[in-house]
Amino acid sequence: MTSPWPLESVWEKAEPLLPGLTVELLPSIDSTNSELMRRARNGQHDPVLLVAEQQTAGRGRLGREWRSDPTASLTFSLGLVLAPRDWWGLSLAVGVAIAGALHPDVHLKWPNDLWVGDAKLGGILIETAPAADRQARYAIVGVGLNIRPRAAEGLSTPPAWVQQLRPELDAGAALLAIVPALAATLNRFQAEGFGSFQHAFARRDALKGREVRLSDGRTGVAQGVDGQGALLVHTAAGPVAITSSEVSVRPA
Repeated sequence: MTSPWPLESVWEKAEPLLPGLTVELLPSIDSTNSELMRRARNGQHDPVLLVAEQQTAGRGRLGREWRSDPTASLTFSLGLVLAPRDWWGLSLAVGVAIAGALHPDVHLKWPNDLWVGDAKLGGILIETAPAADRQARYAIVGVGLNIRPRAAEGLSTPPAWVQQLRPELDAGAALLAIVPALAATLNRFQAEGFGSFQHAFARRDALKGREVRLSDGRTGVAQGVDGQGALLVHTAAGPVAITSSEVSVRPA
């Protein structure tokens, strides 16, 4: 029986971009990000793509739960050593890579969500751990995407799913489309930083020109992002640049 996961093809396309890359598939794990973080803390810093058919304790930004169902979701983490001059904007560059690999109608909600219309297609969670090289860190790029329809109950934002846009893509095919683009983006980000992705992000910016509310209660109109990936918001008190990971931004 043919595997629904084209892992060898993923490896063949991504390994030339990330030499030494290994690809692993787990039937179930608490969280692919958590597993790679455990490995990193034990000194394992080789590049690895870890794919889970099911996550039992997946995490989103600020510790939010990310539910993962077999065949209905794509959940994976890519771990590798990175040493960019500036880490700002990494999640936005990753979003540009994923959206570009999937469909023109996938937009990006600052700082780490993928949207179709006003519905959430998926999210990105980036964590880092110390690496042997003090100038670098082991970066773990976690991605969760809805592939097939899922219930909206209990979700603050209604869900979207990949097969709305590309019915032919199952989780394995989506993985094959995304990972090589992601690998190339991480190499480019390390060399050039977020500035080279700013215009591509702007073309997919889901918030630009919209009224937004910040978690501290301020409201304003989103005006895109700057060259370091900070969200620019025009408030009643004037323009502000939002960079803190503790700030939640939602359409007002």
